[in-house]
Amino acid sequence: MSSKNQTLLIIAALFCTYFIWGSTYLAIRFGIESFPPFMMGGIRFTLAGIMMYIAMRCLGSPNPTKQEWIGATIVGILLPALGNGTVCYVQQTVSSSVAALAIATAPIWMAIFSSFWGHKITRREWLGITIGVLGIVLLNIGGSLHGDITSALLLIFAAATWSFGSVWGKHLAMPKGLMGAGCQMLAGGIALMIASTYSGEVWPQTISVKSWGAIVFLIVLGSLVAYSAYQYLLQTVRPLVASSNTFVNPVVAFALGIWLANEHVTHNEYIALAVILVGVFLVLTTENKEV
Repeated sequence: MSSKNQTLLIIAALFCTYFIWGSTYLAIRFGIESFPPFMMGGIRFTLAGIMMYIAMRCLGSPNPTKQEWIGATIVGILLPALGNGTVCYVQQTVSSSVAALAIATAPIWMAIFSSFWGHKITRREWLGITIGVLGIVLLNIGGSLHGDITSALLLIFAAATWSFGSVWGKHLAMPKGLMGAGCQMLAGGIALMIASTYSGEVWPQTISVKSWGAIVFLIVLGSLVAYSAYQYLLQTVRPLVASSNTFVNPVVAFALGIWLANEHVTHNEYIALAVILVGVFLVLTTENKEV
């Protein structure tokens, strides 16, 4: 692939993770109005994984080996199950915009975990990470998470597991191309369905049109398109750049939450958002190579 074509693909993938994933937080909120959180996540990723697996097999992709299935399962448990599943659970009590803003800690964890495999964090990146942490502190001091320690810790846990899986996945045996994304989603979806069963979740008696629409959106755009784009980025660019969507997603989530769900955003949350965006600018404008 030519350098120009790869650049265009990277830009397209970043667009998907920035704007489509930014809207998935509101879609999750609409989805859990009818569906229990783990069940909703399980349905989303299991169906998306099955569709991607079948499509890639029809296009000639080989069936993954045992080691590739193990690698995909590990990443599937860490990203779709523990990472996204925790976000779905927390959004029962936290607004979509605040959830997206709290998950902005992901690049901080990404930098730390990348250093385990030889990535040298520059001073500029450390400065961006520090400013990003300051933004999260502001959110917890004066924002919607103030006093809600459980939700704050769960969101940080979600960001950490997602980041660790993103970095570790680059060093695991993985099915090639989009087959890898499909197997990860399938494994993560099954894990969420198991969690749903053990937590006693039951199929809802009534399901709103809004919730059905949210499920379809999450399967097609949130999973098949955006999750696959994220996996492409992980294999193509630096982990911190691949995870930069976590800084842009809050902007999209804020706008959609206010516009479509009448969510209230405090002055402190706006300040936290501005501080975090300064942090991502410093991280993304750093010239750096992994060792």
